[in-house]
Amino acid sequence: MKLWAALLLLLCIAAAHLVLPIATLREAAGIDPGLAQLLLLELRMPRTLLAAGYGAVLGIAGAALQAMFANPLASPDISGASSGAALGAVLGGYWLGLTQPLALAASGAAGALLMLVLLIVLAGRRSDTATLLLAGLAISLAAGAATSLALALAPSPFAFYDAFDWLMGSFVDRSISQAGAALIPASLAVLLLMRRSSALDQLALGEDIAASLGIRPTALSREVIALSAVAVGACVSVAGAIGFVGLVAPYFGRQVSRGYPGSAMVPAGVIGAALLLLADLLVRAVPLDRSIPVGVVTALFGTPLFLWLVVTMRRRVAA
Repeated sequence: MKLWAALLLLLCIAAAHLVLPIATLREAAGIDPGLAQLLLLELRMPRTLLAAGYGAVLGIAGAALQAMFANPLASPDISGASSGAALGAVLGGYWLGLTQPLALAASGAAGALLMLVLLIVLAGRRSDTATLLLAGLAISLAAGAATSLALALAPSPFAFYDAFDWLMGSFVDRSISQAGAALIPASLAVLLLMRRSSALDQLALGEDIAASLGIRPTALSREVIALSAVAVGACVSVAGAIGFVGLVAPYFGRQVSRGYPGSAMVPAGVIGAALLLLADLLVRAVPLDRSIPVGVVTALFGTPLFLWLVVTMRRRVAA
């Protein structure tokens, strides 16, 4: 019942995201009804689809990674997957000359996969919180520095200027083909991830118990990493790296699923989609003549929860 109510609320938010600000649509319809239709379908529809889909991907991938690592801080951004995807997309776009959205999505997925594998190598799959945070922080910093270096040395002298809004997350002027290039592979990946929700719930009981129930923990971990990398990498290549949604949405998703980490994927996806739509609505509502990256807004509401989680886990360890 709660999930259906959340889905209904999400549809309402998506409808509001599509039509607001409604004055612009009315003004365009007054000039030419075809212009209003063009504005709605060609500009706003891809933005709404991309914001909702990217938010759902971050929520689902975050919940899957947290279930696999058995750690509530293992989100796509803190694990370095988002930074790696950004690095892969920059190398693909500015150095390899890739222009097709699907090719850029593939390069983003490759970067995210590389960073997640590196995290496993550095921290281990069942690492403690401090080790996971340090390893994820080191990987994110290294990937961020490599992205800056790749942009600074890129053949195009305008690479930094072109990439600034994208790096912090933006849905402005995205086309329907770009939305499709991100959301089609991401949707396939998250659907496959959700099929493993029961296995992830059983993995939370411990590897020995999971193995006795027919789960192969190592194979499951590889599957989760590969699918999360594809989903996150494809979205980052089109809309940039957006932080904290993959941390916040699974947290509230677990409240709905009564603590089951695998079962939290669906509610986390719904919550993530709603959060990113609301963040983009807020960006639109700011009365400035310049755009504000969506990642700035998500960081503002995600940072307090992240700090609260760290303090809470520290107290548990001390007790």
